[in-house]
Amino acid sequence: MLDLLTSTEAWAALLTLTAMEIVLGIDNIVFISLLVSRLDPQRGEQARRVGLALALVFRIGLLTLLSWVIGLTEPVFSLAGRDFSWRDLVLIAGGLFLIAKSTGEIHTAIAIGEEGEEEEETASAGTSFWWIVAQVVGIDLVFSVDSIITAIGMAQDLPVMIAAVVVAVGIMYLASGAVARFIAAYPTTKMLALSFLLLIGMSLIADGFGVHVPRAYIYSAMAFSAVVEIFNVTALRRARRRRASRVKE
Repeated sequence: MLDLLTSTEAWAALLTLTAMEIVLGIDNIVFISLLVSRLDPQRGEQARRVGLALALVFRIGLLTLLSWVIGLTEPVFSLAGRDFSWRDLVLIAGGLFLIAKSTGEIHTAIAIGEEGEEEEETASAGTSFWWIVAQVVGIDLVFSVDSIITAIGMAQDLPVMIAAVVVAVGIMYLASGAVARFIAAYPTTKMLALSFLLLIGMSLIADGFGVHVPRAYIYSAMAFSAVVEIFNVTALRRARRRRASRVKE
């Protein structure tokens, strides 16, 4: 263990793995932020804390089962000339869940539409705390499958991999809170985030069927859309200030 603290290779592996975990966790941050935004601030904070703590435990548990995780890439059956592994099935199931969840949320947002905030508050009050926590843990495991398999290939030392996961989940916790508060303050960004999740769900399904979509393409589209939304939010803020100043006059 002491050798790792003085090893340049171990520190380089830690930095690389941490950066990779953070980048691959962008999808997870968006999903968690949307989930907790349906709860009141206090329950949302608790759900985020409990969900990510459990997700961290499960991620570390997966890392300790290295041989079993590597076995997830072995084919379990063939269909139409293509081999499918447990990893593929997990990605396909996760992608379908994201698409179903995002579609349902979009439908709810449109259905509430012009009915006002009262119906939205009622829907949020009826949201189950533990159901939100279960979704946070479940989707984190889906997103972590690829990152853990990649981590196993990049580093040979279990403490280094665990340290990278701990740091990444900590950053995920901090970032998801800020994103959730932003979505709550500017509801129009929720539809943009849901669109991101639809895109991510499709990419997971594609990966499960052996068609890899580079994450750089997805993240570039997300970044461009986010910048446009920031311009929209800024313009909206200024318009509100102008209207408020006119009313005072």
